[in-house]
Amino acid sequence: MGTLIYGSHQSEIEIEDRTLAHLKVVMLTKLRRSESFSLSWDHGVEDGSGRSTLWVHPSMALEFRFYGSRPPSLNRQWVELLLQAANSADGLRMSAQTAQMARARMTSPKTLTQRSLAL
Repeated sequence: MGTLIYGSHQSEIEIEDRTLAHLKVVMLTKLRRSESFSLSWDHGVEDGSGRSTLWVHPSMALEFRFYGSRPPSLNRQWVELLLQAANSADGLRMSAQTAQMARARMTSPKTLTQRSLAL
């Protein structure tokens, strides 16, 4: 499990390393373009259910902390799906469904390492 740390209040969100790696690519792409966006996620039953949303802005501090020693491979379709979501009015939404949709849309196994992804 990795952690996304956001803002001066240092909101910490635990996220599985592979999902966090995909979010990192999308979020840094948006921020590099000076584009703000929303990031939403659902809370599990163990956390009382519900959902949260952050407004992500280039001026806010952002840290990606990974617990795995090796960077996971990236799925190009998943990155593209997340970028489309981040560009929409609903914003970027973390969910298991997003990962499942990306897998379902894959017509061929195209994975990338973080080093080979050209943004």
